[in-house]
Amino acid sequence: MSQRSFSRRSLLAGLCLGSLSGCLSQATTNSLGQYIGATPAVTDEYDLSVTHAPVSTDASWEVPTTAPPTSLTVEPVVEGLEIPWDVTFAPNGDLFVSERPGRILHYRDSQLETAFETTDVVDASPVVAGEEGGWWAAGSEGGLMGLAVHPNYPDVPVVYAFYTYDTEDGKRNRLSCFDVSADAPAATETILIDDVLGANVHNGSRVAFGPENYLWVTIGDAAEESNAADVTTLNGSVLRLEPDGSAPSDNPDFGPDADSRLYTIGHRNPQGITWLPDGTPLVTEHGPGGADEVNRLVAGGDYGWGTIDPTERGKTGYTDSTFERPLVNTGKRTWAPPGCVFYTGSVSGLQNRLIIGGLRSQRLNVVTLAPRGERLPGTDSGTVFDASWMDERYVAVAHTLFEDEVGRIRDVTQAPDGSLLVATSNRDGRTEIEGESYPKQTDDRLLRVVPTDE
Repeated sequence: MSQRSFSRRSLLAGLCLGSLSGCLSQATTNSLGQYIGATPAVTDEYDLSVTHAPVSTDASWEVPTTAPPTSLTVEPVVEGLEIPWDVTFAPNGDLFVSERPGRILHYRDSQLETAFETTDVVDASPVVAGEEGGWWAAGSEGGLMGLAVHPNYPDVPVVYAFYTYDTEDGKRNRLSCFDVSADAPAATETILIDDVLGANVHNGSRVAFGPENYLWVTIGDAAEESNAADVTTLNGSVLRLEPDGSAPSDNPDFGPDADSRLYTIGHRNPQGITWLPDGTPLVTEHGPGGADEVNRLVAGGDYGWGTIDPTERGKTGYTDSTFERPLVNTGKRTWAPPGCVFYTGSVSGLQNRLIIGGLRSQRLNVVTLAPRGERLPGTDSGTVFDASWMDERYVAVAHTLFEDEVGRIRDVTQAPDGSLLVATSNRDGRTEIEGESYPKQTDDRLLRVVPTDE
C-alpha cells in the first residue's frame, strides 16, 4: 500500500478509515454494463436509494460587506500526491482523494493510503521533480477524475468515480461505483454509465451529491463543439441522477429523443460544481482560450456551447438570445477553473463566497455574489461582472489569492471542521512560474488555507 506524508498539525487528525486494498478484477459485463465476477454488483449488495428532502427556497446567506482578506497563507496537510483531481469527505468525515493515474486514496492513521486502483484508467504518469514534460505533452487530460461518496456512508460503503479508458475506437468515459468495505474494492466495480465519448481533452468531470441527495455529473464535449448541443448524447452536459445511475422522474424534458439523465446542456468542459445555501447549483467551466464561465444551473437550461460562435461568447452571443447567461465570463483572460466550493466555513473573511481553483491562472479565485440591486463589496479592488447580458439574478466581483505561489490549483473543498483545503496539480507538467522550477520535491500537495498570524 503506497503512503503519502502527512502533516500532524492538520485539523483532519482523528479521522479513521478501515484498511482497504485490491485491484481491478478481469471480469466480463452483462447487458447493463455491470461487472460479472465473484463479488456481487454494488447495486445488488446495497440499497442505494435515498430521500430527496427539498432545500427551503427561503434559505439565504449574508452577502459579505468587505473585500476578502489578503493576509492568508497555506500550510501542508498531505504531500507527495500524484496529480490529485478530487478531494471529498464522506458524511462521517472520512477523506477520499482521486489521483488521475487511477488511484483512490483514503485517510488512515495519519496517512493517506491507496484504497484501490482501477487499471482500466488511461495512462497519466506523474512528472517528478527535475523532469520536463510527461504524459500531458500529447495533450491528454483524461484519467481518474470526479469522486463522490454515497450519502448513507458508512452504512452504504459506496464510492463513485468517473474515469477515462481506451478502446479500439478511441477514448471513452464511464461512471462506476465501488464497495470500499470489500477485501478487493475494485473487484466490486459496478458500471452505472458507460461508453461516453472521450478525447485527449474536455472529458470533464466532477461528480458530487447535492443537498437533495441527487448525484450530479459534469461531462465535457470531448473536443467536439456540436456534442454540447446534442440532447441524444451525454457530452457537454450536466447530469442529475439517482444514486443507482437512473434518471429522476422530475428531470427536465429536452424532447422525445433526449437522454432523460440530462439536467442542462451546452457546456464546453465543466469541471466544478457546488451549491448555494438555497440549493441552487453552480458550475465552473473552461472556455476557448478565455471566456471561462461560472454558471447558475437552471433545469432544462442551454448554456450555448455548440451553438454560439466561440468568438462571440460574450455580449454579442448572449444579448437577445435564449441561452442561460453566465454569472462570470472571463473574456479574453483565462482562469482555467476546475473544482469549487461555496464556502461557509471557519476562515474569517472567506465565508459566503464562491472559492474556485485556478489551473492556468495558478491561483485561487474568490468570487463574491450579490443579488442584483444590492451592494457588491470589493468592487474597487476586484474584477466586477455585472453587465446587462450576464446572469439576471446575481452580480459578482472576483479577487485572487496565492497567484503564482503554489502552482496550479485543481480542487477546493470545505472540511467538516470548517477548514478550506486546496489541492495542487503540479505533477501534470504544466506549471509555469518565472524563476521557479516545478514540480517541487513536495508536489503534489493538499494544503490548508490559514491566516498569516495563526
